[in-house]
Amino acid sequence: MFRKLATLSVAVVAVAVVACTQSPSGGQMPGGTSYMLPNVGSDLIVTANVPPNTIGEELPSEGLGQMKSAYWRALLGGFTQTKYSQALAFPPGTKITIRNLSKSNQHTLDVVKEITGPPADFPSDPKLSVTAKGDGKFEVGYASGPIRPGKSVTITLVKAGIYMIGCAFHYHDGMRDIIKVAKGAQPGPQATAPPSSGPTSTPTSPSSWAPAR
Repeated sequence: MFRKLATLSVAVVAVAVVACTQSPSGGQMPGGTSYMLPNVGSDLIVTANVPPNTIGEELPSEGLGQMKSAYWRALLGGFTQTKYSQALAFPPGTKITIRNLSKSNQHTLDVVKEITGPPADFPSDPKLSVTAKGDGKFEVGYASGPIRPGKSVTITLVKAGIYMIGCAFHYHDGMRDIIKVAKGAQPGPQATAPPSSGPTSTPTSPSSWAPAR
């Protein structure tokens, strides 16, 4: 009897989670991403919907993997707006949540420099700030400051452009990426999933994804 009640309770939680991820019309909220939650039963899978306009960050080796982008001619990793590492893209004026997905490491999101297009030649030793700069406005000179595990900060993409970004603590560990801020821009393909044994990469052709001009 207790087991049946426990199963029913979990089922109710699952229904509640699904309900929270749906729009009033019954469809999934636009731009959301489904993630599998920890296993709560041998025959029950529960997923949660991550809000749109969120950048998740962690070390590639913590789970996001790395993306070898033929378009940008660079190895990208540590940042995603989906599930695994990818080039990022948002329209100007978007308010973004940067969320640290790590369970143990602090991370930052710093603007390394602005570029006009590929190739993305990341500098070998940029001076990235561990102190917050830019008053929440994402542009050249912006630095989030340390974001603790599970915490987040909010920024506004104030200026169109293409920006190299990186983590001040883990730039040399592969946390470097591209954000394109432009109307109609789309994020790039993801790293190979699942990246269960450390950083991974997926070669892509330039024609497979070209950000909006």
